Amino acid sequence: MKEVSITSPPSVNVDLTGHSVLVTGAASGIGRACAERLSRAGAAVTVLDLDGDAAREVADDIGGEALRVDLSDLEALDGLEVASDIIVNNAGLQHVAAVEEFPPERFSMILRIMLEAPFRIVQKALPGMYERGWGRIINISSIHGMVASPYKSAYVSAKHGLEGFSKTLAMEGGAKGVTSNCICPAYVRTPLVENQISDQAKTHGISEEEVVEKIMLTEPAIKRLIEPEEVAEFAAFLCTPEASFINGSSLVIDGGATAH
Repeated sequence: MKEVSITSPPSVNVDLTGHSVLVTGAASGIGRACAERLSRAGAAVTVLDLDGDAAREVADDIGGEALRVDLSDLEALDGLEVASDIIVNNAGLQHVAAVEEFPPERFSMILRIMLEAPFRIVQKALPGMYERGWGRIINISSIHGMVASPYKSAYVSAKHGLEGFSKTLAMEGGAKGVTSNCICPAYVRTPLVENQISDQAKTHGISEEEVVEKIMLTEPAIKRLIEPEEVAEFAAFLCTPEASFINGSSLVIDGGATAH
């Protein structure tokens, strides 16, 4: 099965001058694409990542600030100051194993990074958003926030939890000018997915090419991986006035994978 190519999508017309953005997991992949896109829109962007050197490189490229934080460290999160009026909760990791073989400490860490860290970050940002009467919380979820796959119990659990958290935020913040939404892509061309390909190949005893063809691209009608820039463009749109009534939604980018 040949993967279909894509040309760069046109950019949404969005002006975020005067706004500040915090993007987690922003040193690579979707997070980096979001940081770059929102910076181009005029926002002051903080690039948060566990990899401090990579975060500084991205921040230098976009004229933003870098912040090295281990999101699994709850004490570090407690000491974090968050004044941004746009939060992109993107940081995540994957571990592929059957439930009976899944390391409990790994399960706990994934939930801390992908569910508890967004809660603690948003909790710090909300008072300022409410005071200004404007805020945008953009949670990078996944189609695994809506459906499940075997061998990904922690990731699926975290994404399902993030969906619920996002909807609760939408209900609490909507009347105060703060919207909260999830973007739910299928497989995106990122380092995380590249690692998944390798892990899935080992788990299933097949080649990496077969993982892409027989596992990742079997369900979508459009046979290609998603580019990080496509997700970033969607994030930028959610910050526009035209998107101000989109709240509590799970916005799917999956080529039709969940339309069955």
